[in-house]
Amino acid sequence: MDKNNRGLSRRSMLAGTAAGVLAPVVVSASAGSAPAAAAGMTRNITIYADYVPGSTRVGYGLEPGKPTIPGPLLECYEGDTLVIELVNNTDQRLSIHPHGVNYDTKSDGSPFNDSFNKPYETKTYTWKTRTAYQAATGFWMPGSAGYWHYHDHAFGGDHGTVGLMKGLYGGLIVRKRGDLLPSKQFTVVFTEMWINHQVAPNTPIFEANLGERVEFICIGHGNLMHTFHLHAHRWADTRTGMLTSATDNAPIVDNKTLDPGNSFGFQVIAGDGVGPGAWMYHCHVQQHSDDGMSGVFLVRNADGGMPAGAQEAIDRFKGHQHSTTSTPDATGASAHHH
Repeated sequence: MDKNNRGLSRRSMLAGTAAGVLAPVVVSASAGSAPAAAAGMTRNITIYADYVPGSTRVGYGLEPGKPTIPGPLLECYEGDTLVIELVNNTDQRLSIHPHGVNYDTKSDGSPFNDSFNKPYETKTYTWKTRTAYQAATGFWMPGSAGYWHYHDHAFGGDHGTVGLMKGLYGGLIVRKRGDLLPSKQFTVVFTEMWINHQVAPNTPIFEANLGERVEFICIGHGNLMHTFHLHAHRWADTRTGMLTSATDNAPIVDNKTLDPGNSFGFQVIAGDGVGPGAWMYHCHVQQHSDDGMSGVFLVRNADGGMPAGAQEAIDRFKGHQHSTTSTPDATGASAHHH
């Protein structure tokens, strides 16, 4: 499993045992206002922003001095509140800005609202979620459930562009109660010509055993349009990647556009119908794939053993000649090769 993709334990976070749960939050709604979700939990999470050792890249982490790129995967249920204590251990201003959840201007995480951490400052950001509700007009308003993400919005400029290029980003999932929970989770971030700030053959190898329920969280950043394609596996183009019934006619896809700022997620059963093996995932913009935007999804045997031919496929992948045009160097900048 990708060691740079660790986050809070899914079950412990959703159950509230690892994230410092406080008392359940119940918010009443006045007539004509949007009802909050049913009773939810308030979860306190401390995140540290640090330079990656040996470089000028910067990442978010759950322990001081141990940033990961992507940052920790955060999860909650609709109705929960996340209270994020962000500790800035760098000499630059930075922030944390979420997509898909509710927050006030103080928790916006952008210089526009004077919401950021000064160098070495600790600041609290509060994100709230809610279920779908019926407005006074009779129309239904959306809840917060979805595959979202968070990122810096202040490092090096008012839009956080430098922070994103250095690695300040991570995944955020808001679930509906009753959603199926996976056994494995992988966050895949396409930024410029990088996957999780790496290019082939150094991109992550994601691993699962045959038959395990696997969840992919896909996020786009940077300035380039991408697509995400997974070999031999497909999913429904729905909120969860699953069908709701035998008559659900949602489109079934194995390739989906991943533009900057977009995010989506889905679940698959590893090797379902195709068996174990080494399967590629990559950007299907052909020049991007040629230039290193590809990786390996290794489906092991059900007992965890290496399937026949998989190691040879991985060796061939690592031996491919990638005409890399933009690779992240030790400083987190782009090194261009011609």
